[in-house]
Amino acid sequence: MSGGKVVEDKTYDDAAAFGLSLPNRTKKKKEDFEVWEENWETVMMFMRMQTQWTVSMAGYVGLKYEVLLVSGGLFDLYDVENRREVLEGLQIMESAALSELHKKENG
Repeated sequence: MSGGKVVEDKTYDDAAAFGLSLPNRTKKKKEDFEVWEENWETVMMFMRMQTQWTVSMAGYVGLKYEVLLVSGGLFDLYDVENRREVLEGLQIMESAALSELHKKENG
C-alpha cells in the first residue's frame, strides 16, 4: 500500500505522562525454526485453531475440538486424511502451548 503513514509507538511516553512505568523495551530475537514435512499439516491446523481456545475465569483451558470434528468442521474443510495423527499432534502442541500460557499468566 503506498502513501501510508508510519506511526511512531509512543506507548512508553504515554505511560510516563500518567506516572506509570512499563517493563523495559526489549526486542526479542527472531527465532527461525524448521517444521519437518511430516508435521506440517498438524502445525498448519494448529495455526488455523489459534482463535478456538476455551477460556475460563482461571485462564486458558484448551482447544475447542468440536471445531475440527463436526461435520463440515476444519478436518472436512481441509480434507484431512489422517485425522487421528493430526489430532494427536494437536494435543501435544496444545499441551505445550498451555504450559507456556500458564507460565505467562502466573509469572
